Amino acid sequence: MAKVSRATAENVKDFGIAEDRTTTTDGYTIGFTTIREDHDLAPALAGLPGGHCTCPHWGYVTKGRLVFSFGDHDETYAAGDAFYTPPGHTPAADADTEFVMFSPADLLEATEAAIVKSMQGA
Repeated sequence: MAKVSRATAENVKDFGIAEDRTTTTDGYTIGFTTIREDHDLAPALAGLPGGHCTCPHWGYVTKGRLVFSFGDHDETYAAGDAFYTPPGHTPAADADTEFVMFSPADLLEATEAAIVKSMQGA
């Protein structure tokens, strides 16, 4: 079984408002994310089918608050909550939020590519 921590994650991406530290192993990306400012990713996901994330995620919130919005409801998770969110969501987070997330690497890569493309067009 693979082992990774925030300190040993191989890839570090600093987006200013957020930092992702990730490692991919056995087809899954394990990520440690720190959100520095309130942020809603809905606009960056507009280029994906239905304008929603197409990747499922499993995770655990260590600090702060995450909100996953679906067409008919929101799901809110706070520090101490484990979560699963299926495809078809848009995520948002409060400033000073930290979480660990597990995602299928191939689906996450496609989602991140769409976000990068959206951000380059902005």
